[in-house]
Amino acid sequence: MFDTLSDRLQDVFKKLRGHGTLSEENIQEALREVRLALLEADVNFKVVKEFVAAVAEKAVGQEVLKSLAPGQQVIKVVHEQLVALFGGESVGLTLTGRQPVVVMMVGLQGSGKTTSSGKLAHMLKAKGRKPYLVPADVYRPAAIEQLRVLGEKLAVPVHPSRADQDPVAICQQAFYAAQQNGCDTVLIDTAGRLHVDEPLMEELRRIKEAVQPAEILFVADAMTGQDAVTVADKFNQDLAVSGVILTKLDGDARGGAALSIKKVTGRPIKFVGMGEGLDALEPFHPDRMASRILGMGDVLTLIEKAQAAVDQDKAEQLASKIKKEGFDLEDFRDQLQQVRKLGSLEQIMGMIPGMNRLKQMQNLPKPDERELVKVEAIINSMTAKERRNHELLNASRRQRIARGSGTDVQDVNKVIKSYTEMLKLMRKFGGKAGLGNMAGAKKKRKRPKGLFR
Repeated sequence: MFDTLSDRLQDVFKKLRGHGTLSEENIQEALREVRLALLEADVNFKVVKEFVAAVAEKAVGQEVLKSLAPGQQVIKVVHEQLVALFGGESVGLTLTGRQPVVVMMVGLQGSGKTTSSGKLAHMLKAKGRKPYLVPADVYRPAAIEQLRVLGEKLAVPVHPSRADQDPVAICQQAFYAAQQNGCDTVLIDTAGRLHVDEPLMEELRRIKEAVQPAEILFVADAMTGQDAVTVADKFNQDLAVSGVILTKLDGDARGGAALSIKKVTGRPIKFVGMGEGLDALEPFHPDRMASRILGMGDVLTLIEKAQAAVDQDKAEQLASKIKKEGFDLEDFRDQLQQVRKLGSLEQIMGMIPGMNRLKQMQNLPKPDERELVKVEAIINSMTAKERRNHELLNASRRQRIARGSGTDVQDVNKVIKSYTEMLKLMRKFGGKAGLGNMAGAKKKRKRPKGLFR
């Protein structure tokens, strides 16, 4: 989402680093570029004005101007102000108090409330909670069915709501049903409209009064830009929302909503939707997002994703196999499948420091997800014996595999070459390469602050 803004800011900082020393004039010129970049990214103009003023105040100080690397110091100031703009620190869900804890999902129609309810249920369940999904959008019968289907996929109970029921009554009944089912978190998927109107707000106020939610999460579609910020402010004034979920942050919108919403509403972004899958909801970390925007990467999130995707026991078995020279094409395929679990290749690249600069290079091909699918198809077209011993793959066998996978012999040759190169690399590192090692890198780290309270 922030690619354009990130590219613009990095161009500005590149010019700054080109100066051996900086003057106030150099910095003001750079800040004009920063202001334009933020406005083009659809950031609220009042937010831009305050942000640039705050950066200017710190950047023209003697501490920066007389430092050994003033360009780097300015980048540090911008990073600090971006973190502050996003809210300063991660803010998790409040899951204490009256049990079961009630979480209301509110927002306009089409913002992603129903899907986000399922994603949040998936996240809570992974953390050992027992969520209970409540369809309270009786005006859109498909929403009730959609949540029921999501509940089946997640093996999470869903309240048997009907379209002819009163939404407030549904929520009251669901609270007691959750208690009887031994559930500790009630997730209410409320109705939305195409725009904010008084009947919708009145219904949401009645639900709030009836079930006294610990959290009211406003779900905003990041693709709608400043409209999302305006609507969030209105919902906050009427309902006193406790936080925001930004959906479609993996899209190609300009990012203005993400950069403006905390400053305008005073409410923190708690989670962000980074894809279509039920596991594609992430806690929002202001410092990590600021680092991504400035091209510094986000290694911590990448490691956390690896931890969630990798079975540590299997990773240790794989390391043992490599030491004994037993890493075969089936293991190679498993490693590729684990990479795909981390997200799109473009997302993964965005988390690696310095990759943004590579993406700016001309004639550099973009990562193609279809290549991973093709590799998997080629390996699946081999016999079990061939996957265990790649030296059996003579010319005729490779032709058969190409026909079976719908590819060319050259594609099969490339896969074999990639596998043998990876095998050499893993032997060199004594079985310590791969995602398993990355997943183990944070074993002793504490849980990210503020994920749940």
